[in-house]
Amino acid sequence: MYSNGYAGIVISLVASSLLVFGFTNAEIQTFKIYWWVSMVGLLLIRLADTFFWLKKNKTTEIDGKRSILRFSVGTIATATMWCVYCLILFPYIDTIELAFNIIIVSAMAGGASTVLAGSKATAMLYSAILLIPFSIALLLEPQFHEYILGILGLSFGFIMLLTANKSADFTTLAIRLKNDNATLVEHMEAEVTARTHQIYELSNIDPLTGLFNRSAFLNHLRADLKSSIKAEKPMALLFIDLDGFKKINDTIGHETGDMVLKQTSDRLKENYKNHQLICRWGGDEFLIALENTNQSEAIVIADNLIKHISAPYIFSKNRLSISATIGIAMYPEHATNEQVLIQLADTAMYYQKKAFPSTAGVFSAHLGKQLAREQRLKDALSEAIENQQLRLVFQPIVDSETFQPVAFEALLRWQLVNENIPPYEFISIAEQYGQIRKIGAWVLCEACKEAKSWQTQKALSVAVNVSVIQLQDNDFIEIVDNALSESGLPAKFLHIEITESVFAADKETLLDKIACLQNRGIKVSIDDFGTEYSSLSVIQELSADKVKIDQAFVASLDTNGMPIVNAVLQIAKAFGYDVVAEGVETLQQAEILRKAGVNHLQGFYFAKPLETSMLKQYLKGRALPLID
Repeated sequence: MYSNGYAGIVISLVASSLLVFGFTNAEIQTFKIYWWVSMVGLLLIRLADTFFWLKKNKTTEIDGKRSILRFSVGTIATATMWCVYCLILFPYIDTIELAFNIIIVSAMAGGASTVLAGSKATAMLYSAILLIPFSIALLLEPQFHEYILGILGLSFGFIMLLTANKSADFTTLAIRLKNDNATLVEHMEAEVTARTHQIYELSNIDPLTGLFNRSAFLNHLRADLKSSIKAEKPMALLFIDLDGFKKINDTIGHETGDMVLKQTSDRLKENYKNHQLICRWGGDEFLIALENTNQSEAIVIADNLIKHISAPYIFSKNRLSISATIGIAMYPEHATNEQVLIQLADTAMYYQKKAFPSTAGVFSAHLGKQLAREQRLKDALSEAIENQQLRLVFQPIVDSETFQPVAFEALLRWQLVNENIPPYEFISIAEQYGQIRKIGAWVLCEACKEAKSWQTQKALSVAVNVSVIQLQDNDFIEIVDNALSESGLPAKFLHIEITESVFAADKETLLDKIACLQNRGIKVSIDDFGTEYSSLSVIQELSADKVKIDQAFVASLDTNGMPIVNAVLQIAKAFGYDVVAEGVETLQQAEILRKAGVNHLQGFYFAKPLETSMLKQYLKGRALPLID
C-alpha cells in the first residue's frame, strides 16, 4: 500500500488542481482555493508519512496493524475531501464540470480497487465515500441528466465495491503466498538439512539402538574393503549373537528386551569408537568390522567384548545376565566380498554357539566344507520327496513278556545318489530351512498307509516322531486327519512320539493340540524321557499314554542307569502310563527291564529297522531271539 502511495498522492494532486484551476467560477472560486490548499496540505502530510515509512521499513521492524491504520486514515481523509468537494459544489457548476467531477472520482475509485487492495476495508470505504454520497445527491436532483449521472455513479460505486472486495482477497492471498515463499526460501537450507538428516536416519540408522542398519553397514563395509585392498591390510568381521536374549523377551517382556539391546549397543560403542563400522544386523545380532586387524587380535577383541557384554544389566528392579557368542571371518583369508564375509562369520557363530556357546570362534576350512555340504543337502532335500529319495523303515516294539511285536516305529531314511544321509543331519537341516512340515506330512501319510496294510495279518500300531515345528503348525491336526482318512487306518493304531523339548516353546498351545490328538483316539508318547526339558513338570501336565526310556540309560544299567529306570517306572506307574525301553541290545538287558516292570522293549536285540520288504517277511514268521 505504501509502495503505491506516491502514485496515488500525485494523481490526487493533479486531479484536484485540474478541477480547481481548469474550471473557474467567481461565485465559488474562493471555496475552491481554500479546499485546494487543504487538499495539498493533506497530500503533503501523506507524502511525508509515505517517505518516512518506506525509509524506516528498510532499517527497523514495523508494527503492521498500526501502519495500515495510519495509511488508511490519510487515504480516507483524502476521499472525504473529494466527497465534500463534490457535494458542496455540484449545485453551482455546469453540466460539463459536473461530468468531469463524476469521471474523476469514478476513475479514482476504479484505481483504488487495486492500488488499495492491501486492505479490504480501506479500498471499499474509499470507493464508497467517493461515489455513493455524491451519486445519491444527484439522484435527488430534479434535472434528468443529474438523475442519470446519479444512477450511473451509484451503479459504478457498487461495482467498485465488489471489485475492491475481490481484489483485496486476491491481493491478500498473493501477499500470503509471497510471504510463505519468502519464509520457505529463507529457511530452505535449514529445512533441507533437517529433512536430509531425517531421511538419512530413516534409511541408515536402526531406530532402537542408534547403530547403522544393514543397508548403511554394507555400504560402509564395501568401501572399507576397497580401502583394505589398496592398502593390503587385513580386516576382521565379528558376528555377535546374544545368548539368553529370547528368554528375557519371553519371560520379562519386549520392553525390557529393548532396553537390553540399547545397553548392548552402548557397550559396543564404548569398546569400539569407529561407530560407522558397528551395526545391528537384526533381532539380537550385531556386526563389527575391525580394520587392520589380524586373526589373533580379533580373537582378543572378541573375548573382551564377550566379557563386557556379559556384565550384569541393571534396570529399576531387575538385574539381568546374558552373554554372547561371536563368529569371526577374516579378509582376505576367508572372503573378499562383504556378503560372503558376513555369511562366513554367521556360520562361525552358528557352529560356535552349538559347540561352545558364549565364546568366540573363527571360520575355518572345516566349517567351510560343512557349510557347502549343508547347502548341498538343503537344495537336494527340497526335491527329495519328488525324486523318491526318501523312504521309511520300521523297527518293532515288542511286549516285554512275550517278545511279540505290538507296534513299529517309523524311521525316515534318505539316500542321496549313493550316500545314505544320517537322519540327525538332514532332520536338523529340514527344521532349520522350513522343509520339515512338508516332509513330516509325507511321513505321516506313508506310515499310516503302511500300517493299514499290516491290519490283514496283525493289529499293530505305528509310531511316528513329530517335531516341535510340526506341532506349532496351525494345520497339523488337519494333516493328521488327512493321513488317517486317506489311509483308512483307525486312529487308535497311530502313536505320535514327541520329545520333552517341545514344551520349551508355547506350552499351552502344544498341550491343546496334544489333547486334540488324544480325543481322536491317537496315542501320545514322550520320547527320550528324562534327557530334555523339565521332565517332572511335563509328565504332570501332559496326559501322555507312554514314556520311552532313552537308550543311554539302558546302556548303563549295570552302573547308574538302573536307578533312573526305576524312578521313571515309579512316576509312570503313578500316572498310569506304559513304559517303553529303547536301545535294548542283549537278552540280559531285556530280562532286567522286564523284571523291573517295563511294558515294552525296542532295540537291535529284537530287530534293526526293517525295510518294508523285510517287514512283511518278519510279520509272516518271526524267529525268537537267541539266548546269549
